[in-house]
Amino acid sequence: MSDSVATILLVEDDQSLGQLLAEELEMDGYTMLRAGTVDEARQQLREQRPSLIVSDLRLPDGDGLQVLSFQQAEHPGIPFIVITAFGTVDQAVDALKAGADDFLTKPLSTDHLRLKIKRLLAQADINRQLAEIQASQNGGNNLGLVGDSPAMARLRTEIRQVARSQAAVLINGESGTGKELVARAVHQQSDRAGQAFLAVNCAGIPPDLMESEFFGHEAGAFTGARQGRKGLFAEASGGTLLLDEIGEMPLALQAKLLRVLQEGSIKPVGSDHEETVDVRILAATHVDLMKAVEQGEFREDLYYRLETLSLGIPPLRERGEDVELLAMHFLKEACRRHNRGFIKLSDVTLRVLRDYPFPGNVRELSSAVERAVTFCEGDTIQPEHLPERIRKRQGASPQPLAAPGSVNLSEWPTLEALQQDYVRRVMAAVDGNKRRAAQILGINRRTLYRWLETETGSAND
Repeated sequence: MSDSVATILLVEDDQSLGQLLAEELEMDGYTMLRAGTVDEARQQLREQRPSLIVSDLRLPDGDGLQVLSFQQAEHPGIPFIVITAFGTVDQAVDALKAGADDFLTKPLSTDHLRLKIKRLLAQADINRQLAEIQASQNGGNNLGLVGDSPAMARLRTEIRQVARSQAAVLINGESGTGKELVARAVHQQSDRAGQAFLAVNCAGIPPDLMESEFFGHEAGAFTGARQGRKGLFAEASGGTLLLDEIGEMPLALQAKLLRVLQEGSIKPVGSDHEETVDVRILAATHVDLMKAVEQGEFREDLYYRLETLSLGIPPLRERGEDVELLAMHFLKEACRRHNRGFIKLSDVTLRVLRDYPFPGNVRELSSAVERAVTFCEGDTIQPEHLPERIRKRQGASPQPLAAPGSVNLSEWPTLEALQQDYVRRVMAAVDGNKRRAAQILGINRRTLYRWLETETGSAND
């Protein structure tokens, strides 16, 4: 998340209410801009781009929908909240149809307004990051891989490095981490990008058909082979061939694969002649191939040939800060497939997703979001729309405290010490990102800064 201070434009002609709301929101750390008319609001929007707008519906020289229309022309994408003392269902529908993000009636609950603002700003921040990622993906900067965690940054660097070579690459990663996406990124970054990219799952081909699938066969080579057929290596010649689940390849075929890597030639089944192929081999696996070598299930010479260049894909549990971005990415894709309008993820839902370890990795997260979109009848996904296994973990009971008589109470930490320790842990987990830390702690950044200053002061005493 961005760590910049959000700016809110408040358009309200009631001076006392406007002052009260401005002071409340300034206490949350927001920078406030004020306007009392449509014309003043337009002038503010000509000079600045706020992060969010809160506007009264009835204004002395017009209405809030005029402000909304001007905002959409000048600064599209800014969250907009309409407030009014004369709210009706029809007005709310008109405001939302015009592009407003929410509609609140007076008398306002400041806590409710602050919650709405926090949620819309968080949603806008995620949308902005997704737009940046998608734009950079189109330019090749992010290689089609969603995520801005340090682990993903390292992976992208390594992909660009191995893409310059013509050697085989071994891609290691747990199931569901996106090994084929990484393989495609290697291909697209290489000088073979304009040629064929073929992917085959070795576990999905019967062993007795595997040699013919890979190397092709001559007519009459075996029963049923009425005509000759090119194999995958020949079809991918000039491009890249991904052998997914390489550990499932029979030992006999592994020897022939090694020959392809060494000599650059294949012999179709039933043929007496070898054919030269120019194909780059990428191999992927979720198992420990070195252990398979030790157990005699994988050729040692082939392993070292493949392992010279290797890429390790981090599991999702090591990419905690990417969960929200991935969830939003999958949410937009699912809404498009199901012809749904925009659906939001509630703050509680995002927290549940962040706290879940996702043993099935990115594939499991994608499936969870797909399910949530299917079962969500409204416009906001709540935890009850997620799979039960994810909800159950969130509801797990905390460990009970030890009985008072079983420990030395003088050794128990104070509440202040526990708070300081927890804040330190959260700050370390988010690499010092104060905005992210404040969201996890459920406080505003001003409070976080005060806590950090107190801790620093205590350390210097």
